[in-house]
Amino acid sequence: MIHTTILSWVTFVYFAAFVFYLFRMILGKEFWGKIATLAVLGGLVAHTAAFVIRWVASYDLGIGRVPLANFYESLIFFAWTIALLYLLMEWRLKNRTLGVFVMPAAFLVMAYASIAPGINNRIEPLIPALQSNWLTSHVLTCFLGYAAFTVAFALGVMFLLKKWAVAKRNNPGLFFRLLPSDEIIDELIYQCAVLGVVFLALGIVTGSVWAHYAWGSYWSWDPKETWSLVTWLVYAGLLHARLVRGWRGTRMAVLSIVGFACVLFTYLGVNYLPSLHSYMS
Repeated sequence: MIHTTILSWVTFVYFAAFVFYLFRMILGKEFWGKIATLAVLGGLVAHTAAFVIRWVASYDLGIGRVPLANFYESLIFFAWTIALLYLLMEWRLKNRTLGVFVMPAAFLVMAYASIAPGINNRIEPLIPALQSNWLTSHVLTCFLGYAAFTVAFALGVMFLLKKWAVAKRNNPGLFFRLLPSDEIIDELIYQCAVLGVVFLALGIVTGSVWAHYAWGSYWSWDPKETWSLVTWLVYAGLLHARLVRGWRGTRMAVLSIVGFACVLFTYLGVNYLPSLHSYMS
C-alpha cells in the first residue's frame, strides 16, 4: 500500500536529517543545519500524509477507524509525535543542536516498525473493547507524554556527554562547544518532564474512563496500568526533587534516563506480560 511505502521513505529521511545535524555539529556549517531542518519538516509532512492516507484507506475497506489501534500504528504515531515536538522546540529555541540527539530516536522507532518480527501493518477491524471515541484521546495524550519524555532523555544524554567531554579535556571539540549551556539543558529537561507528566496524567485518566466503559472498572492493576503509574511517579519524583530538594544538573539528567527506561518498559516490556494492553496478544 502507498502509505507503507511513504513511511518507509520517511524512515530514511529521518536518518538523513540526523546525519545532516551531525555534519553541522562536526563541521560548524549552518548550511547543514538548514538542510536537516528541511529534511525533518519534509519527513513530517510526508509522515502526516501517510497517516491520513491510511486513515482514509480504512474507510475504503469499510472499517473506518483512526490508525492508532495496533503495535505498528502506535510506533508510527510515536515517531510522528517525536518529530513534531522536536520541530516545535527547534522553532521556539532557534537552536538545532538537539536534533542530533532526538532524530535518532524518531528514526529508530520508524525502523523498528519496519523490521521488527511479528509486526502486523495490515488495516484490520477493531475489537469491541477498542471501538470507542476514547481511543483517540487516550492514545494521543499518552504518546505526546512519551514524546516529551523521549526529548527529556535526549537532553539528559546531551548533558552527560557534555559533562564527560569537559571533564576529560580542557578544550572540547566544536561538537561540544556548540551545545547549550548546562543551565539551559537542565531547564529544558525540566520543561519536557512537566509536559510529559501532564500529558501522561491525561492519558491515564482517559484510559481509566475508557476502561470503565469497556470492562466495567476504572482500574484493574493490569501491568500496563501499573507501569504507566510507575512511570508517572518517577517523573513526578523528578519534578519534586527539583522543586523541593533543589536537584539540578547531573541528577536531573540521570533521572530523565531512568524515567525513559520506565517508559520503554511501559510501552514495550509489558507486551510480554499477560495484559489487556499487550500488543502481542
